Amino acid sequence: MEIFDLIFLDSIVEKIERKHNVQTQEVREVFMRFPLIRFIEKGNRQNENVYAAYGQTQTGRYLIVFFIYKEDNNALILSARDMTNAERRKYRNG
Repeated sequence: MEIFDLIFLDSIVEKIERKHNVQTQEVREVFMRFPLIRFIEKGNRQNENVYAAYGQTQTGRYLIVFFIYKEDNNALILSARDMTNAERRKYRNG
C-alpha cells in the first residue's frame, strides 16, 4: 500500500491529543517507519476502506493509527492511540 500524504481533520487532531495524548508528528513517524497495515472494515464509499497501521514512533512508543485509504492514495486519519498488549504481540509477530 502506497500512501502519499496524511489528512488530518482539526476535530480528529483535537481528539487524539486530548483523549489519547498522541501528537500528529507521532502519527507521521508511524507511517514513515514501515508500519504493519491491516484491513479493518469496508468503508461507506467504494474503494475507501478502513485500515489500522501498527508501528512505533522514533522514541519507541507503540501506536495504532486507524485511517481511511482514499482513492488518491492519501490516508484520512480517524484515530490514534497506544497499542494494547495484544496489539503489540500482533505487531511483533507481523
